[in-house]
Amino acid sequence: MGLIGAAHSSVVYGRRVRVLTERLAAAMPRDARVLDVGCGDGLISSLVKQRRPDLTIEGIEILKRPQTHIPVTLFDGKSIPHGDGSFDAVMFVDVLHHTDDANVLLREAARVSRNAIVIKDHLRDGLLAGPTLRFMDYVGNAHHGVRLPYNYWSRAEWDRAFGALGMKVESWDPTRGLYPWWASWAFGRGLHFVGRLVKG
Repeated sequence: MGLIGAAHSSVVYGRRVRVLTERLAAAMPRDARVLDVGCGDGLISSLVKQRRPDLTIEGIEILKRPQTHIPVTLFDGKSIPHGDGSFDAVMFVDVLHHTDDANVLLREAARVSRNAIVIKDHLRDGLLAGPTLRFMDYVGNAHHGVRLPYNYWSRAEWDRAFGALGMKVESWDPTRGLYPWWASWAFGRGLHFVGRLVKG
C-alpha cells in the first residue's frame, strides 16, 4: 500500500466516512427507496440508513464483494438494471469521476428516479484543482485496483449536465470537514460537494 496510502487509511478514511454519512443522510428525501450506484461494499449506505431508518437502500456495483452491508446487484457500469421510476432517489458517492462519460449514468439515474439524485463528487475549480484531485484519487484508490480516468468536472460542467437532464439543484453542500485541519488547506478548499437534484 505504501506509506502515504497507509496514512490515508488510518487518518483520513474514518473521518471521511463519518462526515459523508452525515451530509448524505441530510440530503436524502423522507421515506425514500434509494439506489446506491457504485456502492462498493455498501458501508456508507448502511451508515446512512442507521441515521435515517426511514430509508430503504440497495446498491448496484460492477464487481460484487464477498460480503456487503446492503443488498447489491451486479451491473455493467452503464445501464441500471431497474425500470423507469423504480426508486425515489439515486445516489452516487465518488463514482462519476471514475467513468469516461458521467452523462451516461446520470441519464440512467434520472430515468429510474421518481424524485431526486444525490451526488457526492469533486469540483475541478480553483488553483491546481486538477493535480490535487488526481493525487487524492491515486492515494485513495490505486492500491485497490480502482480504474482512474481522472474525469473531474468544473461547476459549470456539472450545471450543464444537470440542465440536460431537466433537473435543478435543490441543495448544494460544499462538504467541508472531510480532512483534519492540517490537511484541509490542501485537500478541502472547495474541491468536494454533496448536491441534491430534483425533477422539474
